[in-house]
Amino acid sequence: MTTPVTRWPVAVLGATGAVGQAFIRLLAGHPWFDLVEVAASERSAGKSYATATRWLEGTMPPAVAGLEVKACTPEQVTAPIVFSALDSSVAGEVEAAFAAAGRLVLSNAKNYRMDSDVPLVIPEVNGDHLELLTQQRANRGWPGGIVTNANCAVTVAAMALAPLHEAYGVTKVFITTMQAVSGAGYPGVPSLDILGNVIPYIGDEEPKIETELVKLLGTYDGQTIVPAPILMSAHANRVPVEHGHTVCLSVAFERAPTPEQALETLRSWTGFAAVQGLPSAPVPALIVREEQDRPQARRDVNAGNGMAVTIGRVREDNLFDLRLVAMAHNVVRGAAGGSILNAELLVATGRLDGLVAS
Repeated sequence: MTTPVTRWPVAVLGATGAVGQAFIRLLAGHPWFDLVEVAASERSAGKSYATATRWLEGTMPPAVAGLEVKACTPEQVTAPIVFSALDSSVAGEVEAAFAAAGRLVLSNAKNYRMDSDVPLVIPEVNGDHLELLTQQRANRGWPGGIVTNANCAVTVAAMALAPLHEAYGVTKVFITTMQAVSGAGYPGVPSLDILGNVIPYIGDEEPKIETELVKLLGTYDGQTIVPAPILMSAHANRVPVEHGHTVCLSVAFERAPTPEQALETLRSWTGFAAVQGLPSAPVPALIVREEQDRPQARRDVNAGNGMAVTIGRVREDNLFDLRLVAMAHNVVRGAAGGSILNAELLVATGRLDGLVAS
């Protein structure tokens, strides 16, 4: 593993929003990354970060409060590593401009996730998919590049399924999500819609789950990702929980394990070897609970500093082979923390060698 001698300068795009603020909280005091620039919309540009931002959780890190908010352009933002919390309505063009200018963009947006030459990465699950960066640069002529993290609900499901797929070959998945309101950003879901209610629709969510999961669990063949041959059906629901996406999974396999075998596989899984020892990597990545009523968002959302996935209720299924429940922090593991871990893996595997600020 390559450990940087000095801290890499980094920037956050969309820094005033909920995910942008999560990036800033998680980057405060980071041993490898130094947050030197923040950027947001034109209405915030030129203001101090403290003035432009309605801070949502905890205390704003003092080091960022006085930073001037810049426009989201590679001319103004010069850090070599850029974390993007931009909305998908603007992320596509902006992120491409940074990649073309030689920056490495770690994106939370959906725009490039399913492109054949863009890595869609959860480090423990498919860290080897970062090899796609070479193909991406050749295809697009970018000296930089774009690496995406997965949809927040997909992240939870993929972490739970990856060890089982490796061991037994997943063939079918029926998934129902119960997604926290923070997944809708700020101000999110109107209180009179969500309090005491379940909303059985989240725009574009079900197609994302069904397409992203098979790319994440697919294999890199030296040129592209061959999707995993898994038949998927997804239901997405918004529930009155602040943080923590819960997913209920029914799973069919090529070689059906017993619940006991599946539990042992989940407990012993460490994932992609290069992830071990990274600053944001949780140990263990998967926490298996034996209680019948776990995981619970209120009790388990901060496991592994919000980066671990908690799994429980592993049992036989009447339709398929097994069923289980998984849960993780959607803003930390499923968004900002996932991107930071991707960046750490890029550093540790030497994929940022030669990348410099303009």
